[in-house]
Amino acid sequence: MTTIHLKTPLSKDDVSKLRIMDVVYLTGALFTARDEAHKRAVEWAVKGKKFPFKTKNLALYHCGPVVKKKKDEWEVVAAGPTTSARMEMLEPLFIDLYGIKMIIGKGGMGKDTTDALIKYGAVYAAYTGGAAVLAAKTITRVKQVEWLDLGTPEALWLFEVRDFGPMIIAIDSTGQSIYNQVKQETSNRLKLVYERLDLQETNK
Repeated sequence: MTTIHLKTPLSKDDVSKLRIMDVVYLTGALFTARDEAHKRAVEWAVKGKKFPFKTKNLALYHCGPVVKKKKDEWEVVAAGPTTSARMEMLEPLFIDLYGIKMIIGKGGMGKDTTDALIKYGAVYAAYTGGAAVLAAKTITRVKQVEWLDLGTPEALWLFEVRDFGPMIIAIDSTGQSIYNQVKQETSNRLKLVYERLDLQETNK
């Protein structure tokens, strides 16, 4: 396990060195997009519309922030992660279309997204659920907000962050996954339990 401080935009070298269980802190720009924003982003790409801001080599955060407006500026009150599985259907295409190098969320993602991480050289970082206020404290300013017609949580928020984290690399660009490892370990332990139960039953 290594602690790594990174700045966006992320380089290919930055990402390729990351391995599962690495602890990462991120400084620079990251943007949020949840279900509805993913759908619209894909629709816009199909129609040839330009995305509201540059996303190449940035980090995408699965988050619906709680915000309030002070005069003409936005203040982020809480910014906890959304369950990433909700974006699984569109995420591989989103990675391809928008060139992101890191996805941040909670709960992990499926095989299709994992395959896309390998293909396009990106990683999935897990951020602790329940730490929404801590996350907000690392957001130094709201650089841009778009698609507010979708609602505040579903809008696109482009944040400037300083030492956003700690995050754990949960799926790396080689396809190694903490979630798969846990599933395998659980399966192995269950197998041992069943074997012992069968042995006890046989010895009665």
